[in-house]
This record gives sequence, structure tokens and C-alpha cells, in this order.
Amino acid sequence: ALALMGQVEDKGGAVRAIEEGFQKGEIERSAYQIALEIDGGQRTVVGLNKFRIDAEEPYEPLRVDPSIEANQCERLAVLRTQRDNDAVARALDGLRAAAKGTDNVLLPMREALAARATGGEVSNALRDIWGTYVPHDTF
Repeated sequence: ALALMGQVEDKGGAVRAIEEGFQKGEIERSAYQIALEIDGGQRTVVGLNKFRIDAEEPYEPLRVDPSIEANQCERLAVLRTQRDNDAVARALDGLRAAAKGTDNVLLPMREALAARATGGEVSNALRDIWGTYVPHDTF
């Protein structure tokens, strides 16, 4: 762990290492090594390469009752009519302002949530400023 921390520091810190794809590359290399060990039998994974059952159990995907989605949409619509939407907008603007600079975003995020902004609205406000992280491909 200390060696990896040293490599991150040598690259100029965690943010710079992420930008270069260092952590992602290390995770991918480790995963590849583990896969080789499993395939070669040096690493045991119960049910995968050792102690397997003869017959597969049938897979039954989880079926979610469509009324749950409809109920949640209805609850969201009610929330949006009962909350102070101007206060939500102001709180989300405050969150965006903090995200543009170096301020801690947790307090403005807390204020937005207290004003009854949804998790999606808070996430979208941060995406407006920071965008979406897309990792570099290392292979």
C-alpha cells in the first residue's frame, strides 16, 4: 500500500494520477492477475473453479411490480407541487456556485436536500458544473 501511495505522490497526487488513469490501470492489472490465478487453479473461488454443483439452479430475475414505479412517480409529482420550488432553485444555484469554485459542496447540498430537492436534481446540478467522469482506457 505504501508503495502505491508513493507512486501516486510521484505522479503529483491523487487527482493527477486519476487523470493519467493510474488507479484504473492498477485495478485492471490486479483483476487480470486474479483472473489468471483463478483460471490456473492457484486461487480458489467456491462454485466457480472448485466445489461446483452438478446442475445449475434456474435463474429467476426479479420482477418488480409496475405499480411501484407508478406510485413513486405519483409521490414525486406530489412532492414537486408541495415544496417551495423557488427555494429549491435557489438552493441548487447555491450548490452550482460552490461547485464552480473551491467551496465545500456539502453544506449547499444539505441546504438543497433540506429544501426537498431530489437526489437526481442535486446530481444534475453537480453534473452541470463538473460533467461526468469518463475513465481512460488502459488496454
